[in-house]
Amino acid sequence: MTSERVTLIILELLVVAIHPYPVGLVAYIQETKTGPSLSETELEIVLALPMFLRLYLLGRAMMLHSRLFTDTASRSIGALNKIHFNTRFVGKTLMTTYPGTVLMVFSVSLWIVAAWGLHVCERYDITLLYSTTSEALWMVSVTFLSIGYGDVVPHTYCGRSICLLTGIMGAGCTVLVVAVVARKLELTRAEKHVHNFMMDSHISKRIKIAAANVLRETWLIYKHTKLSRERDRGRVRMHQRKLLLAIQQLRRVKIEKRILNDQGNSLVDLAKVTEPEHPSSNHLLTKIQLSFSQNVVISTVIV
Repeated sequence: MTSERVTLIILELLVVAIHPYPVGLVAYIQETKTGPSLSETELEIVLALPMFLRLYLLGRAMMLHSRLFTDTASRSIGALNKIHFNTRFVGKTLMTTYPGTVLMVFSVSLWIVAAWGLHVCERYDITLLYSTTSEALWMVSVTFLSIGYGDVVPHTYCGRSICLLTGIMGAGCTVLVVAVVARKLELTRAEKHVHNFMMDSHISKRIKIAAANVLRETWLIYKHTKLSRERDRGRVRMHQRKLLLAIQQLRRVKIEKRILNDQGNSLVDLAKVTEPEHPSSNHLLTKIQLSFSQNVVISTVIV
């Protein structure tokens, strides 16, 4: 057993050992009207909020009930590829397969947990008249979305800490949403091939047009300087400017063509990398047919 594993076991025991103190239980039994004191309230908050650390058991339950973990074939393939089937791997697979559902569940869970924690931190403050669950939900949602209207603000350090963590998690969830949307909007390999083919035909057309413009302006300059008896300098300068513009346009389109070819080559290289090293059955069948036909031709010539 490694030191890292021992540390994780000790940390898990510490998390599981935390239990909230039953504040106000004695006063309730004695049927007194006195509420809990400030020290008891702080103790309740300190012991109640770390209880959410036990949510790691949810990830462990998801891992133990996952098909990747229970399937023997999947675990064998993972062992051959030196992949550990832990909570992180199961979370990555769920995020890859169901990104929208995972983000929605995570955001709603974080919203409810943060709102409850904020309500616990702020409900015993005598200066607050709005320390209700609905106000806590509203404040957490506004902080999570980084809006910050300022109509509801926390007054305790515990509430401020929860709002700070909520803002950080909201920024992280926003980044994840952007990444998921960008991946959904990305073209597939077949769509990229079709797009590159269409762009290649369009750019080839533009190259032909630009080259034709260069030839036309060159011919017009030659015509007005060598073939005409009266040389029109204004017309010659106009065609020279058009020639320079046509040359610049041709160079620009050729650069676009080169960039598009580089993208197409990268797609082809990726396809070559993903292909298996061994030849396919069709390729072997073609080789056998060619060798058989060659043997037949040789035997016919000999006869």
